[in-house]
Amino acid sequence: MSVAEPRRIVLFRHAKADWPQVPDHERPLAERGRTDAAVAGRKLADTGITLDLALCSTATRTRETWKLAVHELSHRPKTVYEERVYEASPGELIAVLNEVPDEVRNVILIGHNPAVHGLADILAGTADDDARARMDRRGFPAAAFALLSFEGPWKGVEPGVATLVDYWAPSE
Repeated sequence: MSVAEPRRIVLFRHAKADWPQVPDHERPLAERGRTDAAVAGRKLADTGITLDLALCSTATRTRETWKLAVHELSHRPKTVYEERVYEASPGELIAVLNEVPDEVRNVILIGHNPAVHGLADILAGTADDDARARMDRRGFPAAAFALLSFEGPWKGVEPGVATLVDYWAPSE
């Protein structure tokens, strides 16, 4: 693949989690979260993007979100459960993306706020249609995702390099 071909990054926040008496890392999805994760998976499928790699936080709620969402996709990408995505800053998430091999075209990162929303804001130098207005208006609620596009190698992922192509969030 030529590095001049557009690459896609989907930044996906885990679905709504429950609050049982367990450590934060072990919090499972709430019932609404299970429903929203599957709906988000269908919306991801509707984008028509073939995902090559999923980088998922090791937290229970992100793993459950991805398991429910990926079931809705026609192609199941390779999934890597990445400890560094849990409690990461946007800069730490950029470092993770910078390590993606250049043969990978499209990546989904399943993580947590505020880092996922912050990363979408930081990477999006431009935005198509009303995607930025929708993201600014809605914030980045549980199960939301932003679709960004950029050209160049993964090592070139840095602030302002991408275009915010689409944004989706579940109804509240």
